[in-house]
Amino acid sequence: MENEKIDFVIIWVDGNDPEWQKEKAKYSPNKNTDSRNIRYRDWDNLKYWFRGVEKFAPWVNKIYFVTWGHVPEWLNTKNPKLQIINHKDYIPEKYLPTFSSHPIEINLHRIKGLSEKFVYFNDDTFIINNVNKEDFFKNGFPVDVGLESAVTTMENSMLKIYYNNLAIINSNFKKRDVIKVREKWFSLKYGKHVLRGILSMPWKRFIGFYNCHCPQPFLKETFKTVWNTNEEILNKTSSNKFRCQEDVSQYLFRYWQLCENKFIPRNTKFSKSITIIDDEKFACKTIQKQKVKVLCLNDNENINNEQFEIFKRNIINSFEKILPEKSLFEK
Repeated sequence: MENEKIDFVIIWVDGNDPEWQKEKAKYSPNKNTDSRNIRYRDWDNLKYWFRGVEKFAPWVNKIYFVTWGHVPEWLNTKNPKLQIINHKDYIPEKYLPTFSSHPIEINLHRIKGLSEKFVYFNDDTFIINNVNKEDFFKNGFPVDVGLESAVTTMENSMLKIYYNNLAIINSNFKKRDVIKVREKWFSLKYGKHVLRGILSMPWKRFIGFYNCHCPQPFLKETFKTVWNTNEEILNKTSSNKFRCQEDVSQYLFRYWQLCENKFIPRNTKFSKSITIIDDEKFACKTIQKQKVKVLCLNDNENINNEQFEIFKRNIINSFEKILPEKSLFEK
């Protein structure tokens, strides 16, 4: 197990690239799509993602950097651990171009050479303390939080997509059979959050799942299985140029793994997600004190331009305190 290959996959887009903007402008989203500019705002902190990986996860086999075609000017593309993947390298031509993360994510298993076990990162999720392979995979399974949790608040554009994922799960799995493996669904590692699962037991169908907003370990075989059994909706999602409320997302694959009980319980304190506008100072302190192993920094459309510049500078200064040295992924 120690010698088993685990790859990281991260997707990225340069929203300031004029060629990308020109291509994006050719396609006009309708009222059911989500193409907000917040999804393309650059916090200028990607280099700290690479520094964090090099310092805190040196065991990673390969990093697959998925992009429309552009790369940061500072990125050392000659690093032997780095593979630059263009959308056209793995996404079927009929789905391109795309400006939605969903087609990019749900086709990741098609990347040539990608290891059977891989960890998927968004570019707002950072490793800020030492992690090992067993934080992501153990006994051949992804390490995750298999916890039922009712849907609470969520941005409107994502709520319908969440329910779409849930509908597919409930049509393919019987909850009572899945949660029979109680050591996984009611693990003490979930702490007080286990009450969510207990309170959800009276419902015969899954009413939601606890979402961790952290790097997600996946098995490629899960992607293949879900595609084989749900090709119609995945094909439709992949065909949408922008996010659409009729989509499903990569969470469907995570939920599928959970319901197949192909996971090992993980402590819910492994990661933390912070919306910067709500507590920017706490985000900075969390980075500097390295209070968790993985941190997700959520952008928010209510952050105005003036706030954005201030918050960005403070976040970068905080990363500099723990990751001041250039990585081999930088020129």
